[in-house]
Amino acid sequence: MKQARLARSAMLLVIGWLLAAGSVLARQPPPQQWAPDIAAFTAQDQTQAPPQHGVLFIGSSSIHAWTSLATDFPGVPVINRGFGGSAIADSTFYVDRIVTPYHPRVIVMYAGDNDIAEGATSAEVIHDFQAFVARVRHDLPEAKIVYISIKPSIARENLWPQMHEANEGIAHWMKGKSGLRFVDIGPAMVDAQNHPRPELLRADGLHMTPAGYAIWVNALKPLLASYGFGAQ
Repeated sequence: MKQARLARSAMLLVIGWLLAAGSVLARQPPPQQWAPDIAAFTAQDQTQAPPQHGVLFIGSSSIHAWTSLATDFPGVPVINRGFGGSAIADSTFYVDRIVTPYHPRVIVMYAGDNDIAEGATSAEVIHDFQAFVARVRHDLPEAKIVYISIKPSIARENLWPQMHEANEGIAHWMKGKSGLRFVDIGPAMVDAQNHPRPELLRADGLHMTPAGYAIWVNALKPLLASYGFGAQ
């Protein structure tokens, strides 16, 4: 499974670079495990068209489970296209179906957590995020892209060194690049001993409570306001 994930990751990075340069490359077979999730999003879009030119939240289960987005960001046209268990490369593959159709002005991604849990190195996570940015920029060159740092959690505390390294690498790569912003939620989610705060996480030690999401909301609101969404 790890070899297949690595092969898909490398393929998507190359696709991203080629697309960014204007090249055309035949699509590869999709990651079939997400077909029901993507089909459900397509069905939702046909039943009720989501807002155009809004703020798209995309990524893994921390996004999928963020059911309070509309109330957390009142007055902001939000779309949730997170699918639990996914890696960065999965979102990249489906950009044409769950990103491009909405023409979002801002894309907020949380992903990378599962990647490392599945055996990816920090360097691979960084490369996968670069491929995501390149793929999005091919279709939506003006879109702002926000990356929420991989969160500390009790369930995956043993993997924190690799996660922290991936965060630092992505932040370094994004620094100074137009339209890219890194949001570091890590410091607010750990205690004085630098351990994950249990009250921010559910019983599984991985997924977040409303208190955890409140930290993300406070970190994102000023940034979204700077992009013209919500009050300063």
